Amino acid sequence: VQLQASGGGLVQPGGSLTLSCAASGFNLDDSVIAWFRQAPGKEREGISCMSRRDSREWYSDSVKGRFSISKDNDKNTLYLQMNSLKPEDTAVYYCAADLELTLPSLRPDEYDYWGQGTLVTVSS
Repeated sequence: VQLQASGGGLVQPGGSLTLSCAASGFNLDDSVIAWFRQAPGKEREGISCMSRRDSREWYSDSVKGRFSISKDNDKNTLYLQMNSLKPEDTAVYYCAADLELTLPSLRPDEYDYWGQGTLVTVSS
């Protein structure tokens, strides 16, 4: 089981960026999936999650209305579209998945599988 995150980089405030997370060894559609982020000196924060099969979405207040989670089952890949980025969005972003959860969660301790993290820096 492996998750490979990509797509981070430097972006100006107000800009957009899309993160990808390719899964192997299991089907994303059978999993609860999520995105987390961790800024320097802060705890890991759950920002978005999606239920298995019916793909219902949840967002933290910090990103609601600006970020969008999605998945492509044919490519077995998870995405995070980030718009209207702010300097406070600067963090290492992680994708996560779990095959046992019955309901989506924004708690990092609920997830068994993690990507390696990709750095997003929002700065002018």
